[in-house]
Amino acid sequence: MTKAASLARPRRSRIRLQVLLRQIHHWGSIVVALPLIVMIGAGLLLMLKKEIDWIQPPTQRGVSQDLPALSLEALFAAAKAVPEAAFTDWRDLERVDFKASKGVVKFVGESRWEVQVDTATGEVLQVAYRRSDLIESIHDGSFFADWAKLYLFLPAGVVLLLLWLTGLYLFFLPHVKRWRKRR
Repeated sequence: MTKAASLARPRRSRIRLQVLLRQIHHWGSIVVALPLIVMIGAGLLLMLKKEIDWIQPPTQRGVSQDLPALSLEALFAAAKAVPEAAFTDWRDLERVDFKASKGVVKFVGESRWEVQVDTATGEVLQVAYRRSDLIESIHDGSFFADWAKLYLFLPAGVVLLLLWLTGLYLFFLPHVKRWRKRR
């Protein structure tokens, strides 16, 4: 094998790699466009959930920041009295969040209604619809179907990582070539 032939071989493989990476970058971006638009849009809303009350209701402050003065049953009874929430028993709840430093307990139902109750007085401080959990399920794909999270949105995230890596390579390649020519 001549010296020229041995030098041409690595150059040809580099060109093939560049073409392959461009093809991955080109077709990968088309394949994952829709799931990524959904993920990015929902992610942007989630980043603002503490700033926009429409997404997630702000946590109110109770009278006392000590341990709850009332039993959990008494606090839940206050939340059950709210007609919008339509709580009938504990199975209607998705979660119960104690915010001890604010003296509040949040009862969040499967219906996404949130009732905040003062842990000292049992007074209902706020009733609001909580959209952050819905937006979170859209963001991770579980809103659409159970399989969508693992078989559509996870691969879209992996392809996004590949797009980022190939994009970096394709971005820096001309700069590296110019640097090598100068050397």
